[in-house]
Amino acid sequence: MKKRCEWAKDEPNTTYHDEEWGTPQHDDQKLFEFLILEGAQAGLSWTTILKRREGYRKAFSDFDAAKVSKYTQKHVSNLLRDESIIRNKLKINSAINNAKLFLQIQKEFGSFDEYIWGFVNYKPIKNKFKKHSDLPSTSEISEKLSQDLKKRGFNFVGPTICYALMQAIGMVNDHTSECFLYGK
Repeated sequence: MKKRCEWAKDEPNTTYHDEEWGTPQHDDQKLFEFLILEGAQAGLSWTTILKRREGYRKAFSDFDAAKVSKYTQKHVSNLLRDESIIRNKLKINSAINNAKLFLQIQKEFGSFDEYIWGFVNYKPIKNKFKKHSDLPSTSEISEKLSQDLKKRGFNFVGPTICYALMQAIGMVNDHTSECFLYGK
C-alpha cells in the first residue's frame, strides 16, 4: 500500500492527491479552475469542493474565463439555485469578478501562468515537512500573491487561499517526506 500525505485518506481526496495536488500546472484554463475552486472552498472542506467539482465545471462553462466574465445577473440567479455548487452569492459574484480580472492579467502578462509562476521565479518550491501538522497555512510568497491579487481587485484570495492555490498547482510541493510522491 502506498504511503500518502495524511489528508489523502479516502475518495475523492486520494485520486486528487495522486493525480493533481502538487503537480506543476501551467494551463491557464486549469489555473482559472483552481482559482475558482480554492475561492469556493473558503470556510469549507476541500472534500466538499471536490465532490462538487463536476457541478462547478458545468456551472462555470468548463472554467472558461472569457465566458464566465460575461455572466449576467440572470446567470447569478440561476447559479444561486444550482444545488451542484456552493450557493453563496458572494462566492459566485467573486468568480465572475475574478474571471474579468484574470483576463486582464492574461492581457498584461501574456498568460496567467506567466504572472503567477513569477512569484516563485518559475520554479516549484520543494518543502521538506515530515508530517501534515508541520505544513504552514500561509507563506511570505502567498502573502505577496494575495496582496497583489487584492490590489488588482480579486476577491476570495487571502493568504491562506493563495497558499492552497500554490499547493494545488504545484508552485509549492508540500507532499510530506513519507509520501510516495515526495521525491517526484
